[in-house]
Amino acid sequence: MRVWISGLAVLADGMAGWAAARAILRGEAAWQPTPCALPPPATLAPNERRRTSPIVRLAMAVASDACAAAGCDPAAVHNVFGSSNGDGRVVNAILQALADPAAGLSPTQFHNCVHNAAAGYWTIGSQSRQPVACFGGYDWSWGFSLLQAAAEAVVEDRTVLLCVYDMAMPQPLGQKRPTRGTFGVGLVLSPRPVPHALAMLDIEYGPEEATDTPLTLPDAQTTTALRTLCHDNPAARALPLLAALANGGPHEIRVAGDIGHVAIKVTPC
Repeated sequence: MRVWISGLAVLADGMAGWAAARAILRGEAAWQPTPCALPPPATLAPNERRRTSPIVRLAMAVASDACAAAGCDPAAVHNVFGSSNGDGRVVNAILQALADPAAGLSPTQFHNCVHNAAAGYWTIGSQSRQPVACFGGYDWSWGFSLLQAAAEAVVEDRTVLLCVYDMAMPQPLGQKRPTRGTFGVGLVLSPRPVPHALAMLDIEYGPEEATDTPLTLPDAQTTTALRTLCHDNPAARALPLLAALANGGPHEIRVAGDIGHVAIKVTPC
């Protein structure tokens, strides 16, 4: 499958946008894991905005920024949202409430605990009636969400917004599912060349077992730190692709899955 990246956004600890991430991935700036600011979604009404959790704000920020970078109407694109854990903070609070017979359960928390909550807020804010696919694929959410988005762009001949995101899991749920840091990435994938495309991607599924292509950056210390982030946060497994986009030149990247792998050939435009 062949698609073109027409818009890109990143929001993560120490990476307040694609420009900052690009400089780090090119070795032009040091990476410091400073917690990122999560802006309130301006497209939501005040009451809805107050109900959004941090992970919803993360997802909506990268989705909005990716569409702005692509110059596309958020209400016109198909959507694929992927997350390994969903809203771990809300799920953790609900489980703690259920464990305490005297505690009450907030209807708002229940509303936000479903895996497609971020996508739901996004469609409300963007007034979109386009299809939305939501994926929870454990450690492999990034690769298979990208595969789904590319397939939809090619088969449906439509521009697709891909948004993948994960945040740290609070305790005690974090003991069972350790996840650290904050990482969100948004891509707008077009089924045909566009004038402002960043790169062309050839993507295919391979049934053979494979390991992830290791992240390799100009600075060894940054490479080690960000490899740890890739290990600790499933959404951050997008970093090898982002590094390829930042540094230019053709690249071939593998993303391992529970069954098989996703192979990505990157050709800069």
